[in-house]
Amino acid sequence: MSVGMAADEKIIISGEAEIHPGDLEENFIRSSGPGGQNVNKVATAVQLRFDAAGAVGLSERVRARVISLAGQRATKDGVIVIEANRFRTQELNRADALARLTELVAKAAEPPPKPRRKTRPTKGSVERRLKTKAGRSTVKKLRGRVDGD
Repeated sequence: MSVGMAADEKIIISGEAEIHPGDLEENFIRSSGPGGQNVNKVATAVQLRFDAAGAVGLSERVRARVISLAGQRATKDGVIVIEANRFRTQELNRADALARLTELVAKAAEPPPKPRRKTRPTKGSVERRLKTKAGRSTVKKLRGRVDGD
């Protein structure tokens, strides 16, 4: 899929996430952007379609997370569509699209962060805060007008 990679190799991302070549479909389309007259003649942009809903290499947790992380790039059927037209050649655009897909699946495969546990301030920290607050209040009160006595 990418430069220097055979098209029949699966990409192993983690223990519960791998991309099989059967789950990928590539379409080459005409690209906008730089390229001069070449852009009107050659289909260099890549539209990579990854069937996340039917992918055998994804666990249920990763599958749900990758579809939610894909956002608008995911269809209702769970197919993730990545368009790559950053470069002028098909090979570089193919590699770019596959790298972006791999990055997305790797991000989805990361373990979820630990939930934050609420903590209460210590009694000493509350007292220190109130003491400094009272001190600032006193300073500000003393900034009033000076009497002429």
